[in-house]
Amino acid sequence: MTARATRDDIIEMLGPVDALVIAEIIGMGATVDELTEATSWIANDEALMNIGQPLARGRVARLVEIVAALKEAEPEEPPRDR
Repeated sequence: MTARATRDDIIEMLGPVDALVIAEIIGMGATVDELTEATSWIANDEALMNIGQPLARGRVARLVEIVAALKEAEPEEPPRDR
């Protein structure tokens, strides 16, 4: 059995996030492995589908929604001057 995600695990994987997001993830009983899988889906879903990974379901699917919403809310970095 894998360990449930702690506040520190969540911040380590997602960066600084709102306390309500942390509470939701902890409250759903998400594990470190599930959070890792969700962040992998967000980072590169095509690669996971190409290797035959089934689409995220259950808690992982909810975590994908949460992480995706966080990524969408992040401000874009301005272009760098060369």
